[in-house]
Amino acid sequence: MKANVGGIDRVLRIVAGLALIALAAAGVVGEWGYLGVIVLATGLFRFCGAYTLFGINTCPIQTPVDDKPAA
Repeated sequence: MKANVGGIDRVLRIVAGLALIALAAAGVVGEWGYLGVIVLATGLFRFCGAYTLFGINTCPIQTPVDDKPAA
């Protein structure tokens, strides 16, 4: 799995996931609040399947480092 969830997106997913789980555990929202586990997992693993389907990538572009000396 190639990472496709970037920095701010990742933090927001982790916070939102934890908030949903906490609200569900406290009984404030219904059982659907436990879907926050999915949101939390996408933030922790930096991969979102829906982003792959729609071709979205919020990770910064990383250029590979070439260790070969110039000829």
